[in-house]
Amino acid sequence: MTHATMQTEDGALTQDELIRRGWAALPAEYRMPEKTPTLDEARAWCRHLSETHYENFHVASWFLPKALRPHFHSIYAYCRVSDDLGDEVGNTAQSLALLEMWDRELDACYAGEARHPVFVALAETIRACNIPKDPFANLLKAFRQDQVVTRYANMAEVLDYCTNSANPVGRLVLYACGFADEERFKLSDATCSALQLANFWQDVRVDWKKDRVYLPQDDMQRFGVTDETIQKGIATPEFRSLMKYEVDFARDLFHQGLPLIGMVSRELAIDLDLFSRGGLEILRAIEQQDYDVLSARPAISKRTKLSLALRAVSGKAFPFLRLGAGPARKAA
Repeated sequence: MTHATMQTEDGALTQDELIRRGWAALPAEYRMPEKTPTLDEARAWCRHLSETHYENFHVASWFLPKALRPHFHSIYAYCRVSDDLGDEVGNTAQSLALLEMWDRELDACYAGEARHPVFVALAETIRACNIPKDPFANLLKAFRQDQVVTRYANMAEVLDYCTNSANPVGRLVLYACGFADEERFKLSDATCSALQLANFWQDVRVDWKKDRVYLPQDDMQRFGVTDETIQKGIATPEFRSLMKYEVDFARDLFHQGLPLIGMVSRELAIDLDLFSRGGLEILRAIEQQDYDVLSARPAISKRTKLSLALRAVSGKAFPFLRLGAGPARKAA
């Protein structure tokens, strides 16, 4: 491990010390174990993380064939821990040190030297599903970017960020389910980018508190919106017009990706349908607040979530009810 130093408000600290302090800010179970776990132990660790940290993922996993669930758990665990290394530490230098360390652990995983439960479980998923390293590595690029980039000049830059932050997740899901072709990847990218944008528009105020603005700067300028508008937390007519424009853009992206639902297995189609409906529902919630995401965060009620889940499940029995209804196609 390198002992290069990084300047922080506490002075020059070694990478080892930055990593130690970073781990201390996270749940104890995240830390590197003294003993490498067995595959069964690692899978149990990932399953517990996925079932206790993300209700929607847990619900979605019910619809998957039992044999695929361990792969989804390991992919989720990797994404969850990676995201937390970047977002839950509260110190840029420590987060960057942890993300660099995690990147080295990813390399070790592909070299057959996994140590952390996430990578022990992930190694088997990678082997069984023939997943390349790029999607995993690209996620880390996005989390590192979040530490140093807080504004985006235009939508092209935002979508470029989505290429690393969101699109790899959809591609990993497709790999796990046996679908690995460019046509499906392209449709998945549209859906994942749309989900990312929906979350950005939902969390404008939340992200502001982290000094992050994902609204494109040129769009803000065109509609007469400034950082001060967001800081004051008052949804001016100009801000509402901007949000309507961005919501419409995200909805168009969702519609571009919908055909994928009819191009995968019925089990995966339920998940895709569920998440697409959920993303579209976030956009609808923003509209129902007249695009004011500054005074209150738009949320989907539990009743609506249940309705979306039931609607998605009905698509399994009645395929014509799916958002992207069409004849299911086998993997190429």
